[in-house]
This record gives sequence, C-alpha cells and structure tokens, in this order.
Amino acid sequence: MTEIFETHAHYDDGRFDPDREELLEKTLPEAGIRYVVHIAADMESVKTTDELSKKYDYIYGALGIHPEAVADLCENDISMIKERVLSNKKIRAIGEAGFDLQEGYPEKDLQEKWFRRQIALSKELDLPIVVHSREAASDTYRVLKDEYGSCTDRRNGIVHCFSYAPEEARKYTELGFFIGVGGVVTFKNGRKLKSVVEEIPLEKTVLETDSPYLAPVPFRGERNTSANLTYVAAEIAGIKGISVEEVCRVTLENAKLLYGIG
Repeated sequence: MTEIFETHAHYDDGRFDPDREELLEKTLPEAGIRYVVHIAADMESVKTTDELSKKYDYIYGALGIHPEAVADLCENDISMIKERVLSNKKIRAIGEAGFDLQEGYPEKDLQEKWFRRQIALSKELDLPIVVHSREAASDTYRVLKDEYGSCTDRRNGIVHCFSYAPEEARKYTELGFFIGVGGVVTFKNGRKLKSVVEEIPLEKTVLETDSPYLAPVPFRGERNTSANLTYVAAEIAGIKGISVEEVCRVTLENAKLLYGIG
C-alpha cells in the first residue's frame, strides 16, 4: 500500500465528534495514511492537539495560534505552549501562525506581533513554523524574509494551503519553505494552484487536507478527511506527468525531513 503523509489536519473540530475514534483508529490507517500532523489554532486546540498526539502513534502535533485567535493572546499563553512542546517529543512544529486579512479579523499589526512571536518561539525550540496566509502575500513574505533572510534551511516551515501565484511560491521556497498543496488543486477554479504545482519542484511540495475543510473533487463541499489525499496526489501526478506513487513517496520524504520524523 502507498503510504501518505498528511501535514495539516484539525481532527478536534466538532464535525468529527460522531466518528472521530473510528476514523483515527481504523479508517485513516487503512487508507494508507502513515503520518498525520495535527495542527492547533487556539489555546483549546493546543490542549487537544497535545492529547491526540499522545493517544495515537502516527499522529504528531504543531502547537500555535491562528491569526483569527490572537486578540486575547498573552505571553503566558506562549509560555504554556512552550511547556507543552518541551514535555511532548511528538510536537514537531509551531503553528499555525501568520496573517489572515479577511474582514472582521484582528488588526494586522496585532497579527504581525504574534506571528513574529511564534516565529521566535519556533527558532528557540529549533522547530519549523506552519504558516497561515490568506489575502496577505506581501505581508507574509515581508515578515518571513525579515525573519529568515538568506537562511534556506529546508526545515524552516510550510506555507500552508498555498493560494498565491507561482512567482510567490518560488520566493517562499527560496527562503527554505515547503508549499502545502491540498484539495483546491482539484477544483476547476484552482488554476493558480495547478500552475504552482506545475512550476514548483516536487521536492518543495507537501500534501495536506486542512480537514475538515477544502475537500477535493468529487467531495467538494463535504467534510474532508486525510483519506482524500489520494485525490490530491492523483491531481499532482497528472499535472506533473508522474505516478501517484512517486508523488506520495517524495512528499512523504519531504514531510519527514521537515518535521524530523524517522
């Protein structure tokens, strides 16, 4: 069976309450999901991510605060995240952190303050950062360029759920970041991401779902799970003219390198 590395999922979401245990204990392993990195987004999910990584052998974690949730963040929260990281060797990244400039979200300056603070924590702990960036290409690049400069260590992090143009993707990979590709690449209106996949080396790409969000075709609009990564891999394989097995193999090795697994 082809093994797949899921780099970004949220299984503490309420949509998984009816069948979470069956999904994580049986469905995903049987679908070839070899590794999952469970991603925190707020202080409650920092706790549940930590717990899930301890409960399931193949689940690892990233602890951090999504830009939507930084309004009430304080330095004590950062200290609590650090304590959980240091007490659990299966926490392999900080995040997701970054910018989301949708209307109604915390002001940009506040998002930037806590983005930079989480980058500082990731550097202190020698962990990659999982970057969330929506409607914020220039601001995200500005901060990452400032924080990482010419450092092209392949373990700097992931720009998750990539939504910008190929030229932007190249700029991020030059800073040592992987490009996270998920279900959007299967959408008819996902032409920009298809172009990114076509132009960016597979060695700079990782697979993700952002479950329960962004289910690929033919499940668009439904609850997403990591089992659907086969559709993402197949789309990438078609774009690049290679086998699905090669896509899964290379992206798995990329993610293992990034997260220091195996």
